[in-house]
Amino acid sequence: MSAEISGLLRRLDRDLEKPLLVVGLLLMIFIISYQTIYRYCITNFIAALEHPGFFMGLLGQVIDLNALRAHASAFVGGAVWTEESARYIFIWVSYLAIPLAIRQRTNIRVDVLYDRLSERVQAASWIVVDLSLLLLSLFMLREGTSYVQMQIDMPQMTAALRIPYFIPYLILPVGFGLMALRACQNLVGQVRACGLRDSLCAVGLTILLFLPPLLMEDGNAIVLLFGYFIILLLIGVPIAFSLGLAGLMTVVGADTLPADYLASVAFTSIDNFPIMAIPFFIAAGVFMGAGGLSQRLLKLADALVGGLPGGMALAAIATCMFFAAISGSGPATVAAIGTLTIPAMVERGYDRLFAAAVVAAAGAIGVMIPPSNPFVVYGIAGQASVGKLFLAGIIPGILTGLVLMLTTFIIARKRGWRGERKERWLRGVLTAAWQAKWALLVPVIVLGGIYGGIMTPTEAAAIAALYGLLVGIFVYRELNFRTICSCCREAASTSAIIIMLMAMATIFGNVMTLESVPERIATAIMAFTHSKLAILLLVNILLIWVGTFMEALAAIVILTPILLPLALKVGVDPIHFGVIMVVNLAIGFVTPPVGVNLFVACGITGEKISQVSRAAVPFLIAMLFVLLAVTYIPSLSLCLL
Repeated sequence: MSAEISGLLRRLDRDLEKPLLVVGLLLMIFIISYQTIYRYCITNFIAALEHPGFFMGLLGQVIDLNALRAHASAFVGGAVWTEESARYIFIWVSYLAIPLAIRQRTNIRVDVLYDRLSERVQAASWIVVDLSLLLLSLFMLREGTSYVQMQIDMPQMTAALRIPYFIPYLILPVGFGLMALRACQNLVGQVRACGLRDSLCAVGLTILLFLPPLLMEDGNAIVLLFGYFIILLLIGVPIAFSLGLAGLMTVVGADTLPADYLASVAFTSIDNFPIMAIPFFIAAGVFMGAGGLSQRLLKLADALVGGLPGGMALAAIATCMFFAAISGSGPATVAAIGTLTIPAMVERGYDRLFAAAVVAAAGAIGVMIPPSNPFVVYGIAGQASVGKLFLAGIIPGILTGLVLMLTTFIIARKRGWRGERKERWLRGVLTAAWQAKWALLVPVIVLGGIYGGIMTPTEAAAIAALYGLLVGIFVYRELNFRTICSCCREAASTSAIIIMLMAMATIFGNVMTLESVPERIATAIMAFTHSKLAILLLVNILLIWVGTFMEALAAIVILTPILLPLALKVGVDPIHFGVIMVVNLAIGFVTPPVGVNLFVACGITGEKISQVSRAAVPFLIAMLFVLLAVTYIPSLSLCLL
């Protein structure tokens, strides 16, 4: 009996958050999809009653249209509860997924220095990381508990659901409490692995790291903020926690903000309807990848370009472009398409490194062609229209795909890699297009819904996720209960890392704003040069450099508040600047040492990242030409607006 209880406790410890993530994500998708469909139906029904056509005219002969109009108007607010409930579920899901990421060590971090350390020092560095996570988690746990207690003592009700505010805010002590628990579990295991001596050294180093602000009375806020952020990044603390800890140390050492303010920002900064588009678009891509849509897209691409020199490689790029219109993620595009196309290219005689490099480069298109998670993040950080950003990314994304195809064609023709020799007729293309019709409808639904005024980007993302789920279950029948649960966990965990990053970046950004950091940087650069061309060149160099060691979404969250004011000062359109940032950081997906697409491609092929990086050089050069064109020809981005 004790063995059964022990096994149950182990399973509960391992899987505690997972069922909640699955249920929460599915609830969010269904609630927002219901809201969208309900509002669309009610709005159009009332419009039909206000301006009766032939059918309504006939109906008016039988029933009283005025009475029906009054009854229908009473249902207008019938879905008012949906947005608020989905937002609160979203916040709970996000903060419940982070403990899982901590336990599995999947948070986004910078490994440039870590990779150069000996195995012994690497092991000890994890103790410093775990203690850092524990410090921030315990602080947020304490402040979150105080905030919830304040809500209980001075009760207020939410606007739509009419529930006490302390209920949604309970996620702060619950979520950060679980983060502290997971950090402790990792810490105990790491101490056992390192031994007493190395563990004590790591603990001592951590104390020395965080002690100075406690001894300060009026420290320099800028030095503390950026100093701690850079140091924590270099020692491998996840980027989200580095941002939060840098803000916390600045608050403690320079007294820039009240300490209890940090906990409230952790909630209010992500209590935002547009941010919910991120998990929905990620879920849509995951559902469609697992549901068999990527295979059908590949058949269509092969039918279109497979007969040319480098046919399979060209088909891989074309498939990445198709899949980019479904998924908003570069690594997801590489994973979904690379697992199909890289083995197929190797089987047909292509060089393995070339195959990996092609897909890694083409995967970068996934964040340019809408929907795009980086555009959503930039839109929120820069207060720009996500719909306009989506439109602005279409031509740069297609242009990148065409330039990569041209590069591939030249290399393949030079090396004698021919396409598959078989009869190719229009009928075959039409057949492949018909088989891929369910996948090809996704961009029509998303972009048509947004620009047709039917849905917001968040609602379009929820509908896309629901569509991908239903197609995978009922049309292609490749999704079952187990795969659905796996997809939901993957989507929730991936998006939660981004959401946590945005929450902590808000704290970091608020301190920067109080200290006028963006204005100081803009003034300093403007004192150096007023040339718009020179400033854009400097910005591009900075972004390419940052993209080599920092994940794109993290870079957007951190750098947008700094660089956007500078761009506005020299007359750059904020939508155009968003495209410049995303194209720059998309190149970072294919540049070592933190080229995420390279890691995914290397995982598929088993090759070393250094070798794949060298094979990707021609594609990087081609993408740099696209970047220059996008930077200095604004009409490429703005002509569709």
